[in-house]
Amino acid sequence: MSTPTPAIVVSGLVKRYGAVEAVRGISFSVRAGTTTALLGGNGAGKTTTLSMLLGVLEPTAGDVRVLGVDMRRDRRAALPRMNFTSPYVDLPKRLTVAENLRVFADLYGVAQAAERVASLAREFDLAGLMRQPYGTLSAGQRTRVSLAKALLNGPELLLLDEPTASLDPDVGDRVRTWLTGYQRRTGCTMLLASHNMVEVERMCDDVVMLREGSVVDQGSPADLVARYGRGTMEEVFLDVARGRDDAAVPLPQRDPATPSSRAGERGTDSP
Repeated sequence: MSTPTPAIVVSGLVKRYGAVEAVRGISFSVRAGTTTALLGGNGAGKTTTLSMLLGVLEPTAGDVRVLGVDMRRDRRAALPRMNFTSPYVDLPKRLTVAENLRVFADLYGVAQAAERVASLAREFDLAGLMRQPYGTLSAGQRTRVSLAKALLNGPELLLLDEPTASLDPDVGDRVRTWLTGYQRRTGCTMLLASHNMVEVERMCDDVVMLREGSVVDQGSPADLVARYGRGTMEEVFLDVARGRDDAAVPLPQRDPATPSSRAGERGTDSP
């Protein structure tokens, strides 16, 4: 049986800003059809790494392959098949919700754009907001619009930077449910940068731990909790962020082609 091609392969990735090395030769892969968390404290290199995966930032050194495409040579071959969302990246504030979604549908070359926008408006409960300027929306409403934007082109790969930051528990739970539902329906791959460890344990098959621009550990949430002798991923995160990862007990490495046991454990809550 052949091993599926990973959706993301990062090899020796480096990003320098003058004398500052934000990302220090990291390597990892993301299995197709799974959700992987990219974790680390502020300044660990998460957003810089996501930006290089998107082709927004040019790496100083190293290679990035996304959906089988070398992003340094031919990123335009991959970009129509992927998308991105972050609460820290606003859409045009003076445009209405409907105008924003139509503009991005055109940019992504979405077929039957009007029908796709209407479908996502129903799915994300945006019907009453479509005529409102994006800049007048609450944080939760903006998140729903940004997620609708990110799903316009039916992406095979979805990059998520803190998708539930600043949301109340109810909206955060709805967002996680929408994302896991989309993945189940489509088989897409998701790479998630988050500080919400409950979110990571609920959604993710694999975790890549970063500190000061370097990969310091990786594995499934269950493997990491066991390796550090902790009860939750939040405790593991604190150990790594505070430099206590040297106490981790190595576990046998899982074959990356073997489906993680986490895949069948995700929550099935309905919004």
